[in-house]
Amino acid sequence: MQAEAGAPLTSQAGDDATDSITHRPVTRSLFWLVLGIAAVWVVVDQVTKNLAEEHLSDGSTIQVVGEIFQLHLTYNSGAAFSMGTGSTGLLTILASIVSVVIIWNARRLGSLAWAWGLGLLLGGAVGNLTDRLIRPPEFGKGHVVDFFQLPNFPIFNVADIGITSAAVLIGILALRGINPDGTRHTKNGEDKGAESREPGAPAYDTDEDKGAGSREPGAPAYDKDNDDDADGDRRG
Repeated sequence: MQAEAGAPLTSQAGDDATDSITHRPVTRSLFWLVLGIAAVWVVVDQVTKNLAEEHLSDGSTIQVVGEIFQLHLTYNSGAAFSMGTGSTGLLTILASIVSVVIIWNARRLGSLAWAWGLGLLLGGAVGNLTDRLIRPPEFGKGHVVDFFQLPNFPIFNVADIGITSAAVLIGILALRGINPDGTRHTKNGEDKGAESREPGAPAYDTDEDKGAGSREPGAPAYDKDNDDDADGDRRG
């Protein structure tokens, strides 16, 4: 049945448009938060590495907290915490791919915690990737600057701290069942919370609302009491 002239249109497309207007700014702000966290982490990483090369290039060791925490400059051709030594070229390619994947997926974020996790991960990946691209011995095979030293532990840097922190945070979110889009998995595998509804889907508070939400656009509202009265009149 067609709507009367002047009646407001209540099509599903209209609902979708309204939802997109209210939802996209939140997702976009989280996307920029990821990039902002990553940018700050890369800057801190590169500044501290330059300071380490400036003050520790003579091979000296600075004791910050006795022998528990020291500063000692080394160069690492492998991955975080000196893993994968000798595979610099392959690690450069992998780090580039990981960075692109993180940025791509950050566009769909709906969780602040996930934004922090991906921001730290991206900052750490790009921080070490920068070393491989611009530092000796050659482009794409540069050695990563490490200078934080703990007892019986590989020497690391600020970028490694970001990667490790991100791994811990993302692991906690996964254990709690929190998805990157902000929805949460229950024990039976179903999503719960308002964010788990499809964009544009109406919020149902009662069974009566569910019936109203399932009507075709433009269909008249069903009133059980009025219909019962009408049936009584016909029988009379």
